Amino acid sequence: MWGDIHWGSFLVAIVVILVVPGPDFVLVTSNAVVDRRAGWWTAAGCTSGLLVHAVAATAGLSAVLVAMPAAFVVVKVLGAAYLVYLGISSIVKAGRGAAPEESAAAPVTVRSPWAAFVRGVANNVLNPKVMLLFLTVVPQAMDPAADPVPQAMVLSATVIGLFGLFWVLVVPSVRLLTGWLSRPRPRRLFERGCGAALIAMAATLATA
Repeated sequence: MWGDIHWGSFLVAIVVILVVPGPDFVLVTSNAVVDRRAGWWTAAGCTSGLLVHAVAATAGLSAVLVAMPAAFVVVKVLGAAYLVYLGISSIVKAGRGAAPEESAAAPVTVRSPWAAFVRGVANNVLNPKVMLLFLTVVPQAMDPAADPVPQAMVLSATVIGLFGLFWVLVVPSVRLLTGWLSRPRPRRLFERGCGAALIAMAATLATA
């Protein structure tokens, strides 16, 4: 039913994307530093926002791939290009020694768990990087010879599950993580490593 999904490369790519700080990471950690409960609710909102991207990508991509199988090649090329872009951006950012551009994201004023949750949902749904993840990285792992619908569903569910697990690990250790990433040398090494891994994953997935 799922065909020959390229699980190895897909999982490594998702894990690398997960650990590269983005808007969701900045929002969750900044709220968790102020109030651990707010951090949990913000993380729950960000994870819930993934459902919107997953449903849209599963429905839209599946329809396109069923109607035009040749589009699969185009999607794979775009996905590989996106990973290369993320990798180069991470390496260049490390070379500049600049703080992540996403640091402009402001923590939500902690008035209620609902406010933190809604902010997390909005932050994720409006994040173009998450949308591109579902529209480019997920299809690269799919088997073009198999039904795209169940493949898109199981891959999307895997992404959501990994993000959820990531927040379970991040929120309790937020002070340690933010302190470590605020140091210039460790942050540069971390960003360069992530960048190189993303470029390698692009090559692996594109030729799978």
